[in-house]
Amino acid sequence: MKKPHNHDEQIAKLTFASVYPHYVTKVENKGRTEKELQQVIEWLTGFNVKKQGELIAEKVTFETFFKKAKLNPNANLITGVICGYRIEDIETPLTRQVRYLDKLVDELAKGRKMEKILRVA
Repeated sequence: MKKPHNHDEQIAKLTFASVYPHYVTKVENKGRTEKELQQVIEWLTGFNVKKQGELIAEKVTFETFFKKAKLNPNANLITGVICGYRIEDIETPLTRQVRYLDKLVDELAKGRKMEKILRVA
């Protein structure tokens, strides 16, 4: 699947605050909780619930969000297809990181066990 020319730029400019409510709705509609979502975000980025709230209030872009994040060393274990793209084939680091988050949210919404989502050995 070929991506639009400015796809990476669009993702970089999206704010975490604009996408977060959609993540919450997606997981809650499938019987999961916002607390579980926050746990998944913390695992990936190192941001605790308080910091996540601050970043939402600041309306940081995904570019800033992931620059500030301390990505989990096991994030590279997140593989598969999300939004029509194979995660491990995405060349732009920021786009790949955003897709990591999207994939984790999808796994949570699909009812996957938390240990599997968090890549616990």
